[in-house]
This record gives sequence, structure tokens and C-alpha cells, in this order.
Amino acid sequence: MICYAMCGSFCTLKDSFDILEGLKGRNYDILPVMSETTYSTDTRFGKASDFIARFEQICNKSVIHSIKDAEPIGPRFKPDAMIICPCTGNTLAKLANGITDSSVTMAAKAHLRNNRPLVIALATNDALSANLINIGKLLSRKNVFFVPLRQDDPANKPTSMIADFKMIPQTLDSALSGRQLMPIF
Repeated sequence: MICYAMCGSFCTLKDSFDILEGLKGRNYDILPVMSETTYSTDTRFGKASDFIARFEQICNKSVIHSIKDAEPIGPRFKPDAMIICPCTGNTLAKLANGITDSSVTMAAKAHLRNNRPLVIALATNDALSANLINIGKLLSRKNVFFVPLRQDDPANKPTSMIADFKMIPQTLDSALSGRQLMPIF
């Protein structure tokens, strides 16, 4: 079983769903988790209800979207790995600093207590500024793996980076073997 969590980088959700469908095609049983913000916010990129419906249709399970419902992921469900795609800079900072105040951070905390891999597909405008220290903290943490990153618009957004979502399957395979896929940047 794979736990797949989505945070509010709304402009990347379509790409995340494409990867999710590919993982489902690899016959993974997938447990869906959404941040409370993603679960409840309509944006110019789509309606929350449409995202929820698509997530539940792909996974054939109800979306977990509260701290209370995410807590049993570690002790009860015990996924082989967890993927956060997209992972916002806000969620990254919380993970790096031990803050558990959302469904996604609770799911990650609960999952990591079983010493199994957490794969982070980052999408943030401040990766090379305020969040650089948090990337460094998590790179040194056991069982935390990053999907390789690149600057998405160096001229207009010089501190912004996004994971290469197409590399999630490779990163997952590598993480399940205990190795960080290289190069990261």
C-alpha cells in the first residue's frame, strides 16, 4: 500500500493526478490524503469537489482530510511508502520542524514512525530562499527522500523550484530500496 497525499499547490494538481493514475496502473493499493485547504478550496485551477471525486475514483477509497482520520495511518494502515505530491513549502517547513497541524503532516508523522520511506515532490516559490534550510534539514533525515527538483521559471521566479513529477515512480523505487535518487538538483 502507498499513501498518496496532496497539498495546495493548485497549479500542479493536474500533473499530480497524472502520476497518481500511473501508480495505480502499476497495481499499487493507494490510500488518498488531502490537506484541509486542498479539500475545501475552489481555485482558478479547479473545484475542490472535482479534485476529491477524481482522487476517490482513482483510489477507490474516501479521501482522508482531517488530523483525526490521518493519525491511524502509522499504527493501523502501515503503508510501504508515502508520497506527498505536491508538497508545498508550508508543508515542507512543518515537516522539517516537527509541526503536526494538518492531515498531511499527521499522516507523514504517523507513517515515519514505522521507519518507512516518505517521498516528497516539492512545488514551492521559496525553495531557494526561506525553505532552503528546510530542504537541508529533511535531506539529512532518515527515511525522507526527494523527487529531483528544478527551477521552474528562473527569470521570473528565481527562488521557485518544482519536482520533476515524472520521476516519482523512479524515486519511489529508489526510496523503497533506501536510496535517494540522484542528482537531486
